[in-house]
Amino acid sequence: MDWLNYHHLHYFWVVAREGGITIAAKKLHVTPPTLSVQIRDLEKSMGVRLFRKEGRNLALTEMGESVLEYANDIFSAGSELMEMVRGRPTGSPLVFRVGVKDVVPKLVAYKFLEPAMHLEHPTRLVCHEGDMDNLVASLCIHRLDVVLSDTPLNPSMKVRAYSHLLGESTVEIMGTATLTQPLRQGFPGSLDLAPMLLPMNNTVLRRSLDVWFRDHSIRPEIRGEFADSAMLKIAAKSGAGLIAVPSIIATEVQIMYALETLGSIDGIIERFYAISVERKLKHPAVIAISDVAKKGLVASV
Repeated sequence: MDWLNYHHLHYFWVVAREGGITIAAKKLHVTPPTLSVQIRDLEKSMGVRLFRKEGRNLALTEMGESVLEYANDIFSAGSELMEMVRGRPTGSPLVFRVGVKDVVPKLVAYKFLEPAMHLEHPTRLVCHEGDMDNLVASLCIHRLDVVLSDTPLNPSMKVRAYSHLLGESTVEIMGTATLTQPLRQGFPGSLDLAPMLLPMNNTVLRRSLDVWFRDHSIRPEIRGEFADSAMLKIAAKSGAGLIAVPSIIATEVQIMYALETLGSIDGIIERFYAISVERKLKHPAVIAISDVAKKGLVASV
């Protein structure tokens, strides 16, 4: 029987996903020459070419595409095996590695993650923040157990991963009492020319608000745009402007930032997803998060 070098196959798998030797070598903590030798050894043992040059990058050959499909299945099964083993009580904490898309409000993220902090078996949460591409890449090589996102996985991303809806929320406009009191009469029309603080336009919420403002002929005075949701709320606390907040965290925002609700925005729904490499969730912490969402404990719609 011909034996497959799974170590070499794993190197091939990472290079194929990253699209080049250099970036893959950084992720694997090896030198590019070492990685190149490992890939050549794999090709030699298989008797096929797996990559071809495409400019400065590497592209998969037709055979490479086929091998990648098998590698996806192999390492997905390996990850599920490890999750099953880690899920058994061993006396040591269960490590739960989460990636949070950088545009997801941290209060929202923690509201979803909180059930995982109260499992019967001790759990250690390791939380990373980043952009979707990098988080999904880490997910696919099993450095993360799940990714929390405000959007489902983009079909254009050629990865074997699945989007699980965690919850939905309406959106509320909040601000200091000084700002909200004069605007209560005639809301939401009173938002025309009102001072607003908005998330950046790479977020689903910002795009939804822009469409809603346009459809209702409302032209707010945009006093600030923020990539960081906490900074956005701090600015609102100072009275700089009104903000749009998912209803599922409205109570926490009211308490933490001394803001009050002006009114709800009809027609805007925020959705939040857990992205995993499993079609059927198996990690105990991810299951706990999903179960709470399904019971409607975090949904506001």
